[in-house]
Amino acid sequence: MSSTEAEPGSVRPGGRTARVRTAVLRAAGDALAERGFAHLDLADVARRADVGKTTVYRRWGTVTGLVADLLQDMAEQSLPRTETGALVDDLVAHARLVQRTLTDPRQGPLFKAVIAAATCDAKTAEALHRFYATRIAEWAPCVQQAVARGEVPEGTDAHEVIRAVSAPLYYRLLASGDRLDEAAADRAAHAAAAAARAGAYLRVERIR
Repeated sequence: MSSTEAEPGSVRPGGRTARVRTAVLRAAGDALAERGFAHLDLADVARRADVGKTTVYRRWGTVTGLVADLLQDMAEQSLPRTETGALVDDLVAHARLVQRTLTDPRQGPLFKAVIAAATCDAKTAEALHRFYATRIAEWAPCVQQAVARGEVPEGTDAHEVIRAVSAPLYYRLLASGDRLDEAAADRAAHAAAAAARAGAYLRVERIR
């Protein structure tokens, strides 16, 4: 595929085509949350969306193409970052957004299904990586602004700080099963802010 060609489902059309895409992505998300990636079927998604099977197969081609487009849409639709003027408050806002998403009755199972699929499907993993890269890039300026204010050291890796906020929350969701509540979100944010102030996330070249 040349660099000018789009992946199936990646074109951002308008009008009726946009409505079809919205309906199909919503149906795909519902199916993922209910049944998991292994049981995701384009014909079933078309039925749920009340769209012709031919349309779905022509535009997305494969289940992985559909999931990739779903993840891109989710990244684009996610709430923008919060800027409060204080790093810890910004990180708390980020952590609470992640916590609400992961405990949402629909979004939580959906993310579990996609993450599970990404462990054994390279294209799904690539799409998931792009999703998180987009969200981390959205929130990284909060850390960059904190550097400019002198809250954290020059050379702090903003992306690593943002990753450090959400990582404990995903651990609770996927591994430990510990309570994933607002208190856990706040704890993760305060820990990441304290570590950043202490220089724990300085880029390697700054440490040498």
